[in-house]
Amino acid sequence: MHKLQVTDSSGNKTKEVSLPDSIFAYPVKEHLLYEAAVNYRANQRQGTAATKVRGEVTGSTRKPWRQKGTGRARAGSVRSPLWRKGGTVFGPQPRDYSYGLPKGMKANALKSALSLKIKENRILVLDGLALAEPKTKEARKLLLALKLDSALFVDSHANINLFRAMRNIPRVKVVDPQVLTVYDVLKHNWLVLTEPAFQSLVARLQP
Repeated sequence: MHKLQVTDSSGNKTKEVSLPDSIFAYPVKEHLLYEAAVNYRANQRQGTAATKVRGEVTGSTRKPWRQKGTGRARAGSVRSPLWRKGGTVFGPQPRDYSYGLPKGMKANALKSALSLKIKENRILVLDGLALAEPKTKEARKLLLALKLDSALFVDSHANINLFRAMRNIPRVKVVDPQVLTVYDVLKHNWLVLTEPAFQSLVARLQP
């Protein structure tokens, strides 16, 4: 079982935490990472794209001209898809793009993502992330102290100051350990966890 240094918000080492091999030494399975990322993106789609069929577009229901004798092609409605401003054939309609993945697959995908971050030495565990005020200026100071550009912070929803201070900074996001996703882990260069969040995540993933 490997160890990881726990630091304070200034980067000074305070102690160590153990990294369970079942999580942080899990094989990096690229197909699981791909499936989890695609699933996340699909579940975020609103699915509100819509077009109007011939029964929904504006226009008279009167037959434009008689069936025979005019020399023109027969026509029954100005709403026909063949006509300008007519209805759309087989256009997109509102739909739900979301779908589920097996629990085991989701857990193993997250283990793969965490294992990948450990191999890249891009996981930080801090003893705490208490900010004096919920201001972006305070969050900027923390990022400068830790020398981070793109980071995913993981801490409890109870840390309101952290969530509010980080929400306006590009390439930075804060999530609760219980809703941590593979997509968020892969999207950011660094994964930064508080020690309680680290323990909560380990408890969530251990069998």
